[in-house]
Amino acid sequence: MSIQVGDKIPSLNLKVLGEKGPEDISTDSIFSGKKVVMFAVPGAFTPGCSVTHLPGYVVNADTIKARGVDTIACLAVNDAFVMDAWGKASNAEELLMLADGNAEFTKAVGLEMDGSGFGMGLRSQRYAMIVDDGKISHLAVEPAGGVDVSAAEKILKQL
Repeated sequence: MSIQVGDKIPSLNLKVLGEKGPEDISTDSIFSGKKVVMFAVPGAFTPGCSVTHLPGYVVNADTIKARGVDTIACLAVNDAFVMDAWGKASNAEELLMLADGNAEFTKAVGLEMDGSGFGMGLRSQRYAMIVDDGKISHLAVEPAGGVDVSAAEKILKQL
């Protein structure tokens, strides 16, 4: 069963790329005492993610933050090197690019999908959430193949 509105974000570590390589970043430090918009994608550099999903958040980052959001985070079941490179290639300096390389967070929230038919293995479903002080206040999970309910423009309407 997947995580629901009203649930608390699980406490675990994700990865970001630091000066010396991949570094742990705890979900507690990301979400506690903050308002966060986090969206997840099936994979960095994939067409729907790179052409539609991520760019919407890059373009709307200032507007989203102006509505009281402390952090905009993008998560994928990729490693920290890939997430960092994708962020740089997409001009996503305003976003926190989170690597869930072992899908630990994705499994903990129950939003994994089987991408093995595409040679991608276990991945995250596409979704977006608004989290207030570690508690989910809005969750939008896409149907397979969609980039609509989790798009930046739709999340802006929820803020």
